[in-house]
Amino acid sequence: MGVQFRGTMQRSPVPIMSAPQRQIITWNQVPGPARLASSRQQVEEVARARMPARAVVVDDHPLFRRAARDLMERGGGFRVVGEAGSGREGLELAFALQPDLVLLDVRLGDMDGIGALRRLREAGVGLRVAVITASRDPAHLQAALRAGADGYLLKNAEPHALLAQLRRVVAGQLVLAEGLGESLARSIRDDGGCVAMDLVGLTSRERQILECIAAGHSNRKIAAELQISDATVKVHVKHLLKKLGLHSRVEAALWCLEQRRRRSF
Repeated sequence: MGVQFRGTMQRSPVPIMSAPQRQIITWNQVPGPARLASSRQQVEEVARARMPARAVVVDDHPLFRRAARDLMERGGGFRVVGEAGSGREGLELAFALQPDLVLLDVRLGDMDGIGALRRLREAGVGLRVAVITASRDPAHLQAALRAGADGYLLKNAEPHALLAQLRRVVAGQLVLAEGLGESLARSIRDDGGCVAMDLVGLTSRERQILECIAAGHSNRKIAAELQISDATVKVHVKHLLKKLGLHSRVEAALWCLEQRRRRSF
C-alpha cells in the first residue's frame, strides 16, 4: 500500500504578486486633432508674445524713418524689418515681408497713404496698419479709418506716448491719437450717417458686441468673453455697422460713447 496522508496538507505560503497598475484613459481624454491644434496655437501665441513685433516704416522723409526705427527698436517690443520712401515700395515690402505692423505716412510722393492702405486691405493682407501724420483734419481721419486703418497717430506726439500707441495697435486695439476721438465723434454726428440708438433695432447680442468694441476689445477677446466663435462675432459686427450706417469699428466705438453721454445706454 502506498503511503496515505491524513488530515489537511500544510502548504507553505506563496507570496501573491499584485498586477501592475494600469492607467485607464477614457475616450474624451485622448488628445484629438482639435485639442492638439489648440495646444499648438497656444504655444505659438506665447512664442509670438515674447518676440518683438516685426514692423515696416513707410515715409518719404529719411530722417523720420530713422527716428521711428530708433524709437521702436530701442524702446523695445519692435524690430524694423523694412523701410520704404514711397507708397509703391511700401506695398512691395508689406506683401513680401508680411510684417506685424506697417507704420504708414499719409502724404507720400507717388501715392497717398490712404490709397496704399486700401490696396493692402483689398489684397486681404492680415497685418496691422497705423497711419501717422501731422494732420488733425477730421476728413483725413475718417478717410483713414474707412480705408481700414487700425490707428491714426500724430507725428508731434511725445516719443513714449507714440511707442505705447504702437504697442496697442499691435495688440489688436483701435487707437486714435489723444484728442482726436471727440473730433471724430463730432464729425460722425454732423455727417448724418448714423441714426439714433432707439431706431436702429440692434439685437441684444449686437448691443453686447458694440459695448465690447467701445471698450477696445478685439474679435478674439469678444468671442472668448461671450463664448461664441470669431466668425460669429464678425457677422454681428457686419450687421451692426450696417444698421448704424457706419463704416468701421472705430466709428462704431466712438458713436457708442457719444450715445452714452447723451442718454443711459
